[in-house]
Amino acid sequence: MRHSILLTVPLALALQPCLRSQQPAPQAPQTTAPANGGHVSTPGSSQATRNPDGTYTIQTSTRIVILDVVATDAKGNMISGLSKSDFHVTEAGDPQNITNFEIGESRLPDPSLDIESTADLDRLAPRAPVNIILLDEFNTRFEDMAFARYSLKKFLERQPDHLTTPTMLIAVSLDKFDVLRDYTQNKQALIDALDHHFSGNPWRNTNNSWASERYGTAFLTLRRVAEAVTGHQGRKNMIWIGRGFPSLNMADVAIDTTNRINNYRQECVNSLRDARVTLTTIDPAGLMVDPGAYVSAAAFNDPFGGNYEFSKLAQATGGRTIYGRNDVDAQIGAAVEEGIHFYTLVYHPTNTSNDPSKFRKIVVTVDRPGVTLSTRQGYYLSYGPGRVDPKAPSRRLISDLVSAEDSNMAYDGVDMTVTPTPGTPLSYVVRVAARSVGWYFPTAAEPFRHTELVLAVTTYDRKGKLLKQTANDMKFKAPDSASPTGRIEVPVNFPLKLDPDSKAVRARVVVRLGTSGRIGTADLDLTKPPVTVTATPSTAAPAIAPPSTP
Repeated sequence: MRHSILLTVPLALALQPCLRSQQPAPQAPQTTAPANGGHVSTPGSSQATRNPDGTYTIQTSTRIVILDVVATDAKGNMISGLSKSDFHVTEAGDPQNITNFEIGESRLPDPSLDIESTADLDRLAPRAPVNIILLDEFNTRFEDMAFARYSLKKFLERQPDHLTTPTMLIAVSLDKFDVLRDYTQNKQALIDALDHHFSGNPWRNTNNSWASERYGTAFLTLRRVAEAVTGHQGRKNMIWIGRGFPSLNMADVAIDTTNRINNYRQECVNSLRDARVTLTTIDPAGLMVDPGAYVSAAAFNDPFGGNYEFSKLAQATGGRTIYGRNDVDAQIGAAVEEGIHFYTLVYHPTNTSNDPSKFRKIVVTVDRPGVTLSTRQGYYLSYGPGRVDPKAPSRRLISDLVSAEDSNMAYDGVDMTVTPTPGTPLSYVVRVAARSVGWYFPTAAEPFRHTELVLAVTTYDRKGKLLKQTANDMKFKAPDSASPTGRIEVPVNFPLKLDPDSKAVRARVVVRLGTSGRIGTADLDLTKPPVTVTATPSTAAPAIAPPSTP
């Protein structure tokens, strides 16, 4: 099928990362349920489509909730052998029927596989649990960062050469977000990456004048990781080694600032939830002789920062916080084990309310005494992404695009392929697979089905210096034969032409879908003969059919 490009509008982007976000306009329910643990659609909604042979196909949509539950005994040991009938779930006080049950270990990669990248992971083990270890170098003292690295290396050296769980290693400072090693099962590769990573002595980490920047970096880091890994279907066990938030007494902060922080928290929790990320935080400071070393507020507040604790984010995602322990290597090991030994529960909520302001509290219990369960506490319904205004794009959109462009982390939220055009240098065709594309319904102003996306392209020189950034808002009309309602199985194809630049050695292509907000990236090596680059998530990206009125 063919579709037409209606317009390509350059975005008036001041490409600078920032945290302030715009409240998106309400969107209609999604027409497909994401397999990665989101909460979607209205139970019972359905649409009938007439087939050429005169029969009808009815498409129904429903909201699903996926819970990853860790069960431990009084000594913190993992409990195995539980079954579906042992668990009971309530949401907002109403009992829920568990429709699917799975043991996390059953999704570990086959021992014969060798996963060395995000692409390998999505292709070879699309439902495998993974570890994402993050070194917080923007809110942690130099000596504690050194102990964190020592403890991580000590833990890794005890592991087998071929790790059971694919693991990614990330380091974040106020100035840089760096994937030290993409997903790998090679223990030595992680140790080598750690040994070759150098961090300075950042004086801003304990200077209260930089508290707002450190808060912003924490929220932005959580969101960009969630957006990057949302295409992988398996559970992501994110182990954050560091302080997280600065020690700031919120009683002295303006109420508007406090409200913004609470809004960011809710956004982060929703993003982590939709990406199926569980956050565990480990404080490398250990048992501190002088807790005031992280400024005076740290002496009487939660060690993860101020009276607004970073631990709240971990607890909301089903993770936990570990502090006051000097055996940080052992705690890293315990967190890794929790990423393997868990149970997955799936249910369809009986509460059909679509009120996004209502928190749906989840309680999970088990028919066995002495068992402690860890899972996320509940959720808010999320609005879909706001429509893009090319002349005045939201700061949230700018932040998301810059995070994807200025990163060496692979984003697998969009099933996309970039193919070189034979005989034409620097010319490509970008193809977004049908399963990733959502189509807007017709309106009085636009009486046809269409979809929108943002294309951003960034080129870099040999030293990684940015040379050029472009961003365009693109709109595509569906084929005339497309149904006015329901799902359309049509891919999107469009040409891409890079400007000649003798200094450019790499180009990153970023595609952000307008209907779902998902992002995919593809990296082009301009120093070698052009080849097709594929960024394929392991599960279909949910396609949202927004309402008739933006």
